[in-house]
Parts: sequence; C-alpha cells; structure tokens
Amino acid sequence: MRHFGHLPPDIRKALFHQEPAEFTADSPARTLAVALGATLYSPATRPRLAADVTKQAARGVLSMVLCLEDSIGDGDVEAAEENLVRQLTLLDEAAGDGADLPLLFIRVRTPAQIPDLVRRMGPAVRRLSGFVLPKFTEERGVPFLEALTAAESACDRRLFAMPVLESPQLLHLESRAETLQGIARTVDKYRDRVLALRLGVTDFCSAYGLRRAPDMTAYDVRIVASVIADVVNVLGRADGTGFTVTGPVWEYFRLQERMFKPQLRRSPFLGRAEELRTALIEHDMDGLLREIELDRANGLQGKTCIHPTHVAPVHALSVVSHEEFSDAMDILRPERGDGGVLRSAYTNKMNEVKPHRAWAERTLLRAEAFGVAREGIGFVELLTASLPQT
Repeated sequence: MRHFGHLPPDIRKALFHQEPAEFTADSPARTLAVALGATLYSPATRPRLAADVTKQAARGVLSMVLCLEDSIGDGDVEAAEENLVRQLTLLDEAAGDGADLPLLFIRVRTPAQIPDLVRRMGPAVRRLSGFVLPKFTEERGVPFLEALTAAESACDRRLFAMPVLESPQLLHLESRAETLQGIARTVDKYRDRVLALRLGVTDFCSAYGLRRAPDMTAYDVRIVASVIADVVNVLGRADGTGFTVTGPVWEYFRLQERMFKPQLRRSPFLGRAEELRTALIEHDMDGLLREIELDRANGLQGKTCIHPTHVAPVHALSVVSHEEFSDAMDILRPERGDGGVLRSAYTNKMNEVKPHRAWAERTLLRAEAFGVAREGIGFVELLTASLPQT
C-alpha cells in the first residue's frame, strides 16, 4: 500500500517530485507511525463493515479503527464483538494473500477483550495491526499492554498499541504532571509495541462541558491547547525518547451556521479551483484545514477522523512541499555536519543546520510516507486530485 496509490500513475507523476513509498503492515514501526495519516474510525456495529473497509481502501484510506468503545452503546458490545469477528473473517476470506487493506486496529473497552477477540478471530487475525487503548494512564494502561503482549504471543503476530490520552487526570492541572510521568514510564517500558499516541480532545472538552464550534480549532480552546502542549513536551520529543502523537478528531462534516468569516484565503484558489474553496467552506472544511496546519506546527502527525470526507484534506496537507524538501536536503548534506547557517535555495529564509536538523529528519520521514510535491504544486492541486470524482 502507499498514499495516493488510488490515483492513476499519470496523475501521480504530474503531482509528485518524489512519489510516496510503498509500505506494508510488516514495515518498521517508525515508518508505520508516520504513514498512519488520517485514521478513520468506524463503529464495529456496522452490518457491512467488511465492504466499508474495502470501499474506503479504494478511496485512499490506509488506516482504520473499528470501535467497540464510545461509538457504540453499552448494550451493543456483545453484538458488536460478534459482528467484528464475522466481518474480519469475511475480509480475510475475500482478500486472499494479495490484499491491499488498510492498517486495521480495534478500539476495545477492557483488557480482557484483547486476547478474547484474537482467539475468536482465528486466522483472520493476520488482517489486524493492533488495538487502540482508551483513557490511558499508567494504572489503566499496564493491564491493557500486558493483555496485548499475551495476545501477541498467542497468535504469533506483531500487534501494536495506540493508547488514547483522554483521561480527566491528564486534563486537571493538579494531577497532570504526575499522570504524564506515569504514562511516559509505561509507554517507554513497552516502546516496541506502542505505535503512536492518540489525543482524545472530545473527552477533554467533556470534562468542562465544552464543545468547539466548527469555525474554531482545538487550539482556540485554551485549556485543551495547554494539554496538547504538555503532552508533546513530555511524550513527543525529537531526542529519541518521544513518540508519534496524532492530531485530535474534527467533529464536523455538514453545513453549520457561521459566526466568523471563512478561514481560507482566496489567493491559493484563484484561477484554479474557486469552486473547491466554496465547497470546503460550505462543509466547514476550512476549520479542519487550519487545524491540520496547527497540528503540525505543534508537533502532531496524522489525525483521527470520523468521516471519510476528512481523509483527503489530511493527506493533501501531509505531502511535503518542494520547498520543505529542498531545505531538509540542504540541512542534512554530509558536508554540513559541522553546522553553520545557509540561505535556503528558495532564498527566503535562514537554514541553521544544527537547530533545524531534527525538523529536517522528520520532514524526510514524512516525505517517504506522503511524497514530495512538484515545484509549483500545492495542497489545492493535491486535494482536487484526491477528492472522489462525480
């Protein structure tokens, strides 16, 4: 599988200076963590779940979470488990050895569900990449990770964990530092199994009875922004101790009454795709686009998505621009090993070799997963090409 692999080769050639690399579910964790991209959530109760997975894969979705937790009612858990096992078995039978399915994860409620589901899936477990662990803290997380380790041994398959950081203890100021340190100890102990850390911003808002409007981002809700900053501070460092931390969910996908003016400038669209700009604004996507940019500026990669229309914007804005790639390559040239300062090839900024090295290394990892756009190609062209044609 690879990002933008659903596009015809001639379109990819026109868009990319360097096309996204291929990867599989067995690729190194460092590759998969960046390549998650837009991770689409789906309730495990959906009666055509296997068909949904196949359909979304054909549209460019490369990671999905099949949810047994908050997206379904408490009384539906048993039926959802049965449906999930049945649907994964159908996927496995239909796919065969050459299947190009997304990375699939199951969001569970309890540690006991992990070995139980692995046992019930039988051979179909080979289609599973891991589990999403809700409301993760040190106290709650250890039993989940122990259950994952046991299940991994039982099925003889690598299974990843994606803890969700969403507990009130993490939000509340008086317990935040201690909770973060406990999480850090836990995920470091199980580092080989933790693929990425996910942020549960909806739960953060819930603790204070808040909900952001579609023309506001998570970073406009200051109490949420402070938690994101602290999570990245402790768990997202670029010194080898950090983890990939993914962006929060965007809740909106239909027209809402607006209070503030649109956030998309006209200039990137002029003469090319004014109708795309209008459609994005009408569906509250301008707020999503801004939040994706703020996610990256604050150290987050990828995003939790609850609607298929959110996937293409996340992936379009994940592509490395030709300018970013040029800067990163200049910074990482072997002859720059002693440091120093140089003017960028685009002659519009300073590249300082030592301080910008970690950024350059991360940029090249993103370039491998999402590709490098041709000079003059921006997110408008990438998004236009990625949207389903009607």
